[in-house]
Amino acid sequence: MKVETRNIGRALADAGGWRAILLYGEDSGLIRERAAQSVRQVAETLDDPFRVAQLERDTQDRLEDEATALSLIGGRRAVWVRDGQDSLAPLLTRTLETQTDTLIVIEAPGLSSRSKLRALAESRKDVASIACYPEEGRALSQTVTDALSQAGVSIDRDALTWLMGRLGTDRSGVRGEIEKLVLYAGANGRLDLDAVQDCVGDAGGSSLEGAVFAALSGNRSEADQALERALADGANPVAVARAVLGVLVRLQKVALGVESGQGRAEAMKALKPPVFFKRAAAFNQALDRWNADALARAMRETQAFELACKQSGTPDMALCRRHIASLCGIWKA
Repeated sequence: MKVETRNIGRALADAGGWRAILLYGEDSGLIRERAAQSVRQVAETLDDPFRVAQLERDTQDRLEDEATALSLIGGRRAVWVRDGQDSLAPLLTRTLETQTDTLIVIEAPGLSSRSKLRALAESRKDVASIACYPEEGRALSQTVTDALSQAGVSIDRDALTWLMGRLGTDRSGVRGEIEKLVLYAGANGRLDLDAVQDCVGDAGGSSLEGAVFAALSGNRSEADQALERALADGANPVAVARAVLGVLVRLQKVALGVESGQGRAEAMKALKPPVFFKRAAAFNQALDRWNADALARAMRETQAFELACKQSGTPDMALCRRHIASLCGIWKA
Protein backbone atom coordinates (compact mmCIF):
# COMPACT_ATOMS: atom_id res chain seq x y z
CA MET A 1 0.00 0.00 0.00
CA LYS A 2 1.35 3.38 -0.96
CA VAL A 3 1.32 5.56 2.15
CA GLU A 4 0.44 9.20 1.50
CA THR A 5 2.78 11.82 2.92
CA ARG A 6 0.24 13.05 5.47
CA ASN A 7 -0.18 9.49 6.82
CA ILE A 8 3.49 8.49 7.11
CA GLY A 9 3.78 9.44 10.78
CA ARG A 10 0.74 7.32 11.67
CA ALA A 11 1.97 4.38 9.58
CA LEU A 12 5.38 4.37 11.26
CA ALA A 13 3.89 4.79 14.73
CA ASP A 14 2.01 1.54 14.09
CA ALA A 15 4.92 -0.21 12.36
CA GLY A 16 4.03 -3.48 14.03
CA GLY A 17 0.72 -3.58 12.16
CA TRP A 18 2.48 -4.24 8.84
CA ARG A 19 4.04 -7.42 7.48
CA ALA A 20 6.70 -5.37 5.72
CA ILE A 21 7.73 -1.75 5.24
CA LEU A 22 9.51 -0.57 2.07
CA LEU A 23 11.42 2.71 2.37
CA TYR A 24 12.64 4.26 -0.88
CA GLY A 25 13.63 7.66 -2.24
CA GLU A 26 16.52 10.11 -2.46
CA ASP A 27 17.15 10.87 1.22
CA SER A 28 19.28 8.00 2.51
CA GLY A 29 19.45 9.59 5.97
CA LEU A 30 15.66 9.73 6.26
CA ILE A 31 15.37 6.15 4.99
CA ARG A 32 17.80 4.97 7.67
CA GLU A 33 16.04 6.97 10.39
CA ARG A 34 12.61 5.59 9.51
CA ALA A 35 13.96 2.05 9.20
CA ALA A 36 15.51 2.26 12.66
CA GLN A 37 12.27 3.69 14.07
CA SER A 38 10.26 0.82 12.59
CA VAL A 39 12.63 -1.89 13.79
CA ARG A 40 12.70 -0.43 17.29
CA GLN A 41 8.89 -0.31 17.39
CA VAL A 42 8.72 -4.10 17.03
CA ALA A 43 11.98 -5.46 18.45
CA GLU A 44 12.52 -2.76 21.10
CA THR A 45 16.18 -2.64 20.09
CA LEU A 46 18.43 -2.33 17.05
CA ASP A 47 21.35 -4.54 17.98
CA ASP A 48 19.98 -7.68 19.66
CA PRO A 49 20.93 -10.52 17.26
CA PHE A 50 18.15 -12.71 18.65
CA ARG A 51 15.45 -10.20 17.73
CA VAL A 52 16.97 -8.23 14.83
CA ALA A 53 18.48 -9.81 11.72
CA GLN A 54 20.34 -7.36 9.48
CA LEU A 55 20.78 -8.44 5.87
CA GLU A 56 23.17 -6.74 3.47
CA ARG A 57 22.93 -7.29 -0.28
CA ASP A 58 25.11 -10.42 -0.21
CA THR A 59 23.00 -12.08 2.52
CA GLN A 60 19.50 -11.20 1.33
CA ASP A 61 18.91 -14.78 0.18
CA ARG A 62 18.40 -15.55 3.89
CA LEU A 63 15.26 -13.35 4.01
CA GLU A 64 12.74 -16.22 4.10
CA ASP A 65 14.68 -18.15 6.76
CA GLU A 66 15.14 -15.10 8.98
CA ALA A 67 11.52 -13.96 8.59
CA THR A 68 10.17 -17.35 9.68
CA ALA A 69 12.64 -17.98 12.51
CA LEU A 70 11.43 -17.87 16.10
CA SER A 71 12.95 -15.64 18.73
CA LEU A 72 14.92 -17.69 21.28
CA ILE A 73 14.23 -15.16 24.02
CA GLY A 74 10.62 -14.28 23.22
CA GLY A 75 9.17 -11.15 21.71
CA ARG A 76 8.70 -10.18 18.08
CA ARG A 77 11.56 -10.16 15.61
CA ALA A 78 12.47 -7.80 12.79
CA VAL A 79 14.44 -8.42 9.62
CA TRP A 80 16.25 -5.26 8.51
CA VAL A 81 17.24 -5.40 4.83
CA ARG A 82 19.77 -2.91 3.47
CA ASP A 83 20.13 -1.82 -0.17
CA GLY A 84 17.01 -3.58 -1.45
CA GLN A 85 16.77 -3.99 -5.23
CA ASP A 86 14.15 -5.33 -7.65
CA SER A 87 15.84 -8.74 -7.49
CA LEU A 88 14.40 -9.00 -3.96
CA ALA A 89 10.77 -8.95 -5.20
CA PRO A 90 10.32 -12.73 -5.88
CA LEU A 91 11.89 -13.65 -2.55
CA LEU A 92 9.73 -11.14 -0.67
CA THR A 93 6.61 -12.48 -2.41
CA ARG A 94 7.43 -16.02 -1.31
CA THR A 95 8.27 -14.89 2.23
CA LEU A 96 4.96 -13.04 2.63
CA GLU A 97 3.07 -16.23 1.78
CA THR A 98 4.20 -17.68 5.11
CA GLN A 99 2.34 -16.43 8.18
CA THR A 100 4.70 -14.92 10.74
CA ASP A 101 4.69 -11.94 13.10
CA THR A 102 8.21 -10.89 12.06
CA LEU A 103 8.37 -7.36 10.60
CA ILE A 104 10.43 -6.98 7.42
CA VAL A 105 11.94 -3.50 6.94
CA ILE A 106 13.59 -2.80 3.58
CA GLU A 107 15.83 0.15 2.83
CA ALA A 108 15.75 0.68 -0.94
CA PRO A 109 17.09 4.08 -2.01
CA GLY A 110 16.99 4.87 -5.70
CA LEU A 111 14.10 2.67 -6.82
CA SER A 112 12.42 4.00 -9.96
CA SER A 113 8.68 4.53 -10.33
CA ARG A 114 8.59 1.35 -12.47
CA SER A 115 10.34 -0.74 -9.83
CA LYS A 116 9.02 -4.28 -9.37
CA LEU A 117 9.72 -4.09 -5.64
CA ARG A 118 7.67 -0.89 -5.33
CA ALA A 119 4.88 -2.38 -7.42
CA LEU A 120 4.75 -5.41 -5.13
CA ALA A 121 4.67 -3.30 -1.97
CA GLU A 122 1.98 -0.99 -3.32
CA SER A 123 -0.21 -3.91 -4.41
CA ARG A 124 -0.43 -5.48 -0.96
CA LYS A 125 -2.52 -4.10 1.90
CA ASP A 126 -0.19 -5.59 4.51
CA VAL A 127 2.95 -3.86 3.15
CA ALA A 128 3.66 -0.15 3.57
CA SER A 129 5.42 1.60 0.69
CA ILE A 130 6.87 4.88 1.98
CA ALA A 131 8.66 7.54 -0.06
CA CYS A 132 11.58 9.32 1.63
CA TYR A 133 12.53 12.55 -0.11
CA PRO A 134 14.56 15.47 1.25
CA GLU A 135 12.49 17.92 3.27
CA GLU A 136 12.53 21.57 2.34
CA GLY A 137 10.92 24.83 3.40
CA ARG A 138 8.09 24.57 5.89
CA ALA A 139 8.40 20.79 6.29
CA LEU A 140 12.10 21.02 7.20
CA SER A 141 11.44 23.95 9.53
CA GLN A 142 8.72 21.93 11.29
CA THR A 143 11.04 18.94 11.66
CA VAL A 144 13.71 21.12 13.30
CA THR A 145 11.34 22.90 15.69
CA ASP A 146 9.61 19.64 16.65
CA ALA A 147 12.93 17.91 17.37
CA LEU A 148 14.17 20.84 19.46
CA SER A 149 10.85 21.04 21.30
CA GLN A 150 10.99 17.33 22.17
CA ALA A 151 14.38 18.01 23.74
CA GLY A 152 12.98 20.97 25.70
CA VAL A 153 14.82 23.57 23.60
CA SER A 154 13.22 26.63 21.97
CA ILE A 155 14.60 28.70 19.12
CA ASP A 156 14.05 32.33 18.13
CA ARG A 157 12.44 33.04 14.75
CA ASP A 158 15.45 34.85 13.28
CA ALA A 159 17.74 32.05 14.47
CA LEU A 160 15.50 29.47 12.80
CA THR A 161 15.44 31.48 9.56
CA TRP A 162 19.24 31.66 9.53
CA LEU A 163 19.52 27.95 10.32
CA MET A 164 17.19 26.99 7.44
CA GLY A 165 19.57 28.72 5.07
CA ARG A 166 22.48 26.62 6.30
CA LEU A 167 21.04 23.13 6.71
CA GLY A 168 21.55 20.57 3.97
CA THR A 169 18.79 18.29 2.72
CA ASP A 170 20.07 14.93 3.96
CA ARG A 171 18.21 13.83 7.09
CA SER A 172 21.27 12.42 8.86
CA GLY A 173 23.08 15.75 8.47
CA VAL A 174 20.06 17.66 9.76
CA ARG A 175 19.77 15.36 12.79
CA GLY A 176 23.46 15.82 13.52
CA GLU A 177 23.07 19.60 13.61
CA ILE A 178 19.99 19.33 15.83
CA GLU A 179 21.89 17.15 18.30
CA LYS A 180 24.68 19.74 18.43
CA LEU A 181 22.16 22.51 19.09
CA VAL A 182 20.47 20.53 21.88
CA LEU A 183 23.81 19.90 23.59
CA TYR A 184 24.75 23.56 23.19
CA ALA A 185 21.46 24.88 24.61
CA GLY A 186 21.15 22.41 27.48
CA ALA A 187 17.96 21.40 29.26
CA ASN A 188 15.15 23.95 28.81
CA GLY A 189 17.55 26.20 26.90
CA ARG A 190 16.75 28.84 24.33
CA LEU A 191 18.64 29.41 21.09
CA ASP A 192 19.03 32.94 19.73
CA LEU A 193 20.78 33.91 16.49
CA ASP A 194 24.20 34.34 18.09
CA ALA A 195 23.96 30.95 19.79
CA VAL A 196 22.99 29.15 16.57
CA GLN A 197 25.78 30.84 14.60
CA ASP A 198 28.32 29.96 17.30
CA CYS A 199 27.18 26.35 17.42
CA VAL A 200 26.46 25.56 13.79
CA GLY A 201 28.84 28.04 12.18
CA ASP A 202 28.88 27.08 8.54
CA ALA A 203 27.80 23.51 9.12
CA GLY A 204 24.86 21.72 7.57
CA GLY A 205 26.80 20.84 4.48
CA SER A 206 29.84 23.08 4.92
CA SER A 207 31.92 20.98 2.53
CA LEU A 208 29.08 21.04 0.02
CA GLU A 209 28.60 24.81 0.14
CA GLY A 210 32.39 25.19 0.16
CA ALA A 211 32.54 23.20 -3.07
CA VAL A 212 29.90 25.41 -4.66
CA PHE A 213 31.60 28.68 -3.74
CA ALA A 214 35.02 27.36 -4.73
CA ALA A 215 33.63 26.37 -8.12
CA LEU A 216 31.88 29.68 -8.66
CA SER A 217 35.11 31.46 -7.72
CA GLY A 218 37.04 29.40 -10.28
CA ASN A 219 39.10 27.36 -7.79
CA ARG A 220 38.98 23.87 -9.34
CA SER A 221 41.24 22.02 -6.89
CA GLU A 222 39.48 23.39 -3.81
CA ALA A 223 36.07 22.68 -5.35
CA ASP A 224 37.03 19.06 -6.13
CA GLN A 225 38.38 18.45 -2.63
CA ALA A 226 35.34 19.97 -0.90
CA LEU A 227 32.97 18.02 -3.15
CA GLU A 228 34.68 14.72 -2.35
CA ARG A 229 34.46 15.49 1.38
CA ALA A 230 30.76 16.27 1.06
CA LEU A 231 30.08 13.06 -0.90
CA ALA A 232 32.05 11.06 1.67
CA ASP A 233 29.89 12.60 4.40
CA GLY A 234 26.75 11.31 2.69
CA ALA A 235 25.71 14.12 0.33
CA ASN A 236 24.07 12.84 -2.86
CA PRO A 237 24.08 14.41 -6.33
CA VAL A 238 20.55 15.79 -5.93
CA ALA A 239 21.64 17.53 -2.72
CA VAL A 240 24.61 18.95 -4.65
CA ALA A 241 22.27 20.29 -7.34
CA ARG A 242 20.05 21.95 -4.77
CA ALA A 243 23.00 23.46 -2.94
CA VAL A 244 24.30 24.90 -6.22
CA LEU A 245 20.87 26.23 -7.11
CA GLY A 246 20.43 27.81 -3.68
CA VAL A 247 23.70 29.72 -3.98
CA LEU A 248 22.98 30.77 -7.57
CA VAL A 249 19.57 32.15 -6.62
CA ARG A 250 21.07 34.29 -3.86
CA LEU A 251 23.85 35.53 -6.13
CA GLN A 252 21.33 36.42 -8.83
CA LYS A 253 19.23 38.44 -6.40
CA VAL A 254 22.26 40.55 -5.55
CA ALA A 255 23.37 40.80 -9.20
CA LEU A 256 19.92 41.99 -10.27
CA GLY A 257 19.87 44.47 -7.41
CA VAL A 258 23.19 45.91 -8.52
CA GLU A 259 21.99 46.14 -12.13
CA SER A 260 18.93 48.10 -10.93
CA GLY A 261 21.14 50.65 -9.18
CA GLN A 262 21.67 49.25 -5.68
CA GLY A 263 25.11 49.11 -4.16
CA ARG A 264 26.48 45.58 -3.78
CA ALA A 265 26.74 45.84 0.02
CA GLU A 266 23.15 47.11 0.21
CA ALA A 267 21.87 44.30 -2.03
CA MET A 268 23.72 41.68 0.03
CA LYS A 269 22.27 43.08 3.27
CA ALA A 270 18.78 42.64 1.87
CA LEU A 271 19.25 38.85 1.57
CA LYS A 272 17.29 36.69 4.00
CA PRO A 273 19.03 34.96 5.69
CA PRO A 274 22.06 37.26 5.51
CA VAL A 275 25.33 36.09 3.99
CA PHE A 276 27.28 34.19 6.62
CA PHE A 277 30.35 36.24 7.50
CA LYS A 278 32.74 33.38 6.70
CA ARG A 279 31.28 33.21 3.18
CA ALA A 280 31.26 36.96 2.48
CA ALA A 281 34.63 36.97 0.67
CA ALA A 282 33.70 33.97 -1.50
CA PHE A 283 30.28 35.50 -2.20
CA ASN A 284 31.94 38.70 -3.47
CA GLN A 285 34.44 36.73 -5.56
CA ALA A 286 31.57 34.86 -7.22
CA LEU A 287 29.80 38.14 -7.96
CA ASP A 288 32.97 39.42 -9.60
CA ARG A 289 32.92 36.47 -12.01
CA TRP A 290 29.21 36.15 -12.73
CA ASN A 291 26.53 38.56 -13.93
CA ALA A 292 22.78 38.00 -13.81
CA ASP A 293 22.56 36.49 -17.31
CA ALA A 294 25.38 34.01 -16.67
CA LEU A 295 23.80 33.07 -13.32
CA ALA A 296 20.46 32.45 -15.04
CA ARG A 297 22.19 30.15 -17.56
CA ALA A 298 23.93 28.27 -14.75
CA MET A 299 20.60 27.87 -12.94
CA ARG A 300 19.04 26.29 -16.04
CA GLU A 301 21.99 23.94 -16.42
CA THR A 302 21.79 23.02 -12.74
CA GLN A 303 18.08 22.23 -13.00
CA ALA A 304 18.83 20.01 -16.01
CA PHE A 305 21.60 18.32 -14.00
CA GLU A 306 19.20 17.59 -11.11
CA LEU A 307 16.60 16.17 -13.49
CA ALA A 308 19.22 13.93 -15.11
CA CYS A 309 20.26 12.62 -11.68
CA LYS A 310 16.70 11.45 -11.04
CA GLN A 311 16.59 9.29 -14.16
CA SER A 312 17.02 5.57 -13.57
CA GLY A 313 20.45 4.26 -14.51
CA THR A 314 22.04 7.69 -14.83
CA PRO A 315 25.73 7.90 -13.72
CA ASP A 316 24.78 10.62 -11.23
CA MET A 317 28.14 10.76 -9.43
CA ALA A 318 29.97 11.39 -12.70
CA LEU A 319 27.42 14.04 -13.67
CA CYS A 320 27.85 15.64 -10.27
CA ARG A 321 31.63 15.96 -10.57
CA ARG A 322 31.33 17.20 -14.16
CA HIS A 323 28.80 19.87 -13.21
CA ILE A 324 30.96 21.26 -10.42
CA ALA A 325 33.95 21.26 -12.80
CA SER A 326 31.91 23.13 -15.44
CA LEU A 327 31.05 25.87 -12.94
CA CYS A 328 34.75 26.45 -12.37
CA GLY A 329 35.18 27.41 -16.01
CA ILE A 330 32.17 29.67 -16.69
CA TRP A 331 33.04 33.38 -16.58
CA LYS A 332 30.94 36.50 -16.58
CA ALA A 333 29.34 37.08 -19.96
